[in-house]
Amino acid sequence: MTLNGLSRGVALSALVLSALSIAGCGDKDAAKVPAATQVASPSAPAAAAPVLQIRPETKIFRDWSATCGNDGTCWAFGFAPEFAAGWVRISLAPGPNAQPQILFGYWPDGEAKGAGPLSLTIDGRAYPAVLGAASDAETPIGEIREGARAALDAMAQGKVMIIRGASTQEVSLHGAAAALLWIDEKQGRLDTPTALIRRGDRPAALVPIAPSLPTVTPAPAVDQAAFGDQNQRLPAALRARTEVGDCLKESAMPAVSDMVMSARLDARTELWAVPCGSGAYNVTHNWYLTGPGGRDPRPAMLAGSEGPGSDPVMQDNATVNGAYDPKTRTLSAFAKARGIGDCGAAQTWAWTGQGFTLTQESVMGQCAGVPSDLWPVTWRTR
Repeated sequence: MTLNGLSRGVALSALVLSALSIAGCGDKDAAKVPAATQVASPSAPAAAAPVLQIRPETKIFRDWSATCGNDGTCWAFGFAPEFAAGWVRISLAPGPNAQPQILFGYWPDGEAKGAGPLSLTIDGRAYPAVLGAASDAETPIGEIREGARAALDAMAQGKVMIIRGASTQEVSLHGAAAALLWIDEKQGRLDTPTALIRRGDRPAALVPIAPSLPTVTPAPAVDQAAFGDQNQRLPAALRARTEVGDCLKESAMPAVSDMVMSARLDARTELWAVPCGSGAYNVTHNWYLTGPGGRDPRPAMLAGSEGPGSDPVMQDNATVNGAYDPKTRTLSAFAKARGIGDCGAAQTWAWTGQGFTLTQESVMGQCAGVPSDLWPVTWRTR
């Protein structure tokens, strides 16, 4: 299943992902890398460690995807063919001392007996794994703690990779080398001993360190008497807006039309959520800021990591499965691309007193059984 075939409500979540995606290419890109940076002469004075300059980005390499977040952490994912539930995740923090982590997961055949030892087999060679902390009885997750670098070398050059446990699941290696090389380039590791794939003799000290994260300070908590997500009625000024009326028509069923939410943000500002359609497992809301009593409504801008206006179709004030938590002053959304929630987009914004600021965003564009807490984090803040 892909994001392109979803219902209207689900399509809104796909648009969040498309704003982050960039058209990809295959392993042929492995040869297209910048020349190595020159190393300063021994007589040059010692320089401070360079700071990584990076922006959130996702790129597709055949059957693999690679994502880097604003903090410099990058992930490469390989997936089982034909949308089967199987995946391999390689993650690497920025900086010269970071070490790669390899996780993998699958859904065992329902008739399989016993858990069985977990391993990745690449071209016939087994790389044993331990059971990861995020595992459960139905969806084991393995972690390769010994020989991770050897496993990466095998992935980059291999032809067949199989997850082995209670049953087996093949994961494609088409695009693995290009995805790993792209991460080396994004993190400034090319031709250093720290590189995932193209290692060399450039000093590790030249690998940039993590950038400073943006700081977001939520506004003080305020009393929520008479506000909440139960028995709320939209103020007259908000109902009078044309697009709000259109949303209410889309949400004609009482189970959806009654899903009005509200909150007091401060003495002068209220927050209102208008239900605007639903699918099998997604409910869309449009959010508005108003004065006291719902006066002077205006859309609440909810920018993604690409900034406001990056998506020409989805409104900047729309969420899928959104909710506001007055205790933390955060608005969250979890757009599912299918019902089990193994793909889509998750975002959180904090109310600062001036507006809502994005504090975290994670995305997963392939429906392959990856738990949401293991998705790539494209944006994070302090």
